[in-house]
Amino acid sequence: MKGLISICARGGSKGIPGKNIKTINGRPLISYSIEVAEQLAQKYDINIFLSTDSIEIKNVVASLGFSIDTSYNRPDFLANDTAGKLDAIIDVKKYAEVKHGITYDFVIDLDVTAPLRTAQDLETSIKQLFENEAALNLFSVSQAHRNPYFNMVEENKDGFYTLCKKGEFLTRQSAPKVYDMNASFYVFKKKFFAENYKTVITDYSLVYDVPHLCFDLDHPIDFEFMSYLLENRRLDFDFNY
Repeated sequence: MKGLISICARGGSKGIPGKNIKTINGRPLISYSIEVAEQLAQKYDINIFLSTDSIEIKNVVASLGFSIDTSYNRPDFLANDTAGKLDAIIDVKKYAEVKHGITYDFVIDLDVTAPLRTAQDLETSIKQLFENEAALNLFSVSQAHRNPYFNMVEENKDGFYTLCKKGEFLTRQSAPKVYDMNASFYVFKKKFFAENYKTVITDYSLVYDVPHLCFDLDHPIDFEFMSYLLENRRLDFDFNY
């Protein structure tokens, strides 16, 4: 099978300015995603493409010495705050397929801001997805600490607050298991794109429950947490520091 790994890193970031190339544990954040992509490429026939609108990010990536293709330029309409991630993935996929004259059997997107994943996570996810003939895609999740059947509420039409989802559950453990999408990675079969889905959540989506710590960087304090974990080697799995 032939695959594509997209690494999307737009230049603008309001929550954590410059986060995609911000130094963490002595390395630019983006380097962790590129490195795991190259590890997976040792086992699969994969092209790795950077998707960015930033010359600065391209220059940083080029200086790292990885074998990632940086020729694609993300258009401005896919690099603003309102642009969807899926549209950006589709656009770089089209570019890469034209450049190489192929149609990819699968596409993996690695989110730069959620680097706590391994090549083994990705390899297991590919196998899980393709073992299910009906499945279209898969995305990484972590077990949620809150459960909408048990301890999450929302406002109803009368202005009162009730459980988000109805059920007769006396403990969180007895409620249906729910997950947080941790944004670390997404895996798509080619038929996902052929059917023109507008969101990564479909009626034929699978999840990969990441068996170790995994979270994304959305707020400056998240960056401080991850910096501490990496610098002090406090993660609960083997990670390439």
